[in-house]
Amino acid sequence: MHILVIEDDQTTGDYVATGLRAEGHVVDLVADGREGLVQAMSGSYDVMVLDRMVPGVDGMSILRTLRASRKPVPVLLLTSLDGVEDRIGGLNAGADDYLVKPFAFGELSARLNALSRRPPPSDEPTILRARDLEMNLLSRRVTRAGQEIDLQPREFALLEHLLRRKGRVQTRTMLLESVWDIHFDPQTNVVESHMSRLRGKVDKPFETALIETLRGSGYRIVE
Repeated sequence: MHILVIEDDQTTGDYVATGLRAEGHVVDLVADGREGLVQAMSGSYDVMVLDRMVPGVDGMSILRTLRASRKPVPVLLLTSLDGVEDRIGGLNAGADDYLVKPFAFGELSARLNALSRRPPPSDEPTILRARDLEMNLLSRRVTRAGQEIDLQPREFALLEHLLRRKGRVQTRTMLLESVWDIHFDPQTNVVESHMSRLRGKVDKPFETALIETLRGSGYRIVE
């Protein structure tokens, strides 16, 4: 398996990575949450091991971002928090399994093997399109008129949200809740600024605009 391990404790990270490599797996070990999120969003992994408390971006935020972006990789959450509410919170945030520290490597390995055997979702499309724009959800690749477009993780999530609802108006509140997991108005222009950057990549280099603004309503991708 190709496994991503996000763990800031060097002793624990080396322990997990060494054991998994000894079993024949390919392991990418990252100690920072921000770098780990970039790896998780851009790479193709069979399973992830994620420490709940990592610097940069914490494990729960990584989970929510992955699930908001519909990244299907199974995630095993590592944590020293063993309360029932802590486990429920981790699972509700998107974890597929939960392992409390300290742990035996044999149990971690068995849990990862079990996660890898779960069949991937088969009812979700892997290619989203709007006219000459195409998004491949498996390779995380976006092209328009055959030209590749480089998107940041949040831009990708925003475009994916619009493509899945092609032709339907999406309000600012809908976008905040679905793409940023924010359920209140933060009184910032985060949606507008991301939309502007997305347009600069998806629309500006081409003759026809695909992203429409409906003043007072929201945004939509044309059909």
